[in-house]
Amino acid sequence: MNALYTAEALSTGLGREGRASTSDGTFNVPLAPPRELGGLGGGTKPKQLFAAGFAACFHSALHAAARGKKINIENSTVGGRMQIGNNNVGGFKLAVELEVTSPDLPYEQAQELADVIVLVSND
Repeated sequence: MNALYTAEALSTGLGREGRASTSDGTFNVPLAPPRELGGLGGGTKPKQLFAAGFAACFHSALHAAARGKKINIENSTVGGRMQIGNNNVGGFKLAVELEVTSPDLPYEQAQELADVIVLVSND
């Protein structure tokens, strides 16, 4: 792959009980595990960051695809839902669900646009 951009982030401390920061210094937050996974709650959850980042990247790709087809989707939104669960072999499995809303487009056209973006899954 010929990378157009590379993002770098660093996790310190105990992973989800530490800090996350970016190499350019624009992002630096304390992390906390959710109560559902034995944590005390509060703080930013790494899974929240994953969901937000994935939704934002997909939304950006959606806008690029729309520009290529000369479609206006300025009122669109993309919501991300990230889940973690057991993989039944002693580890964990991640799943991401994206919800694309584009009120100015018919459903079929919005779906066709979203389908242009290729996501890789190892499911």
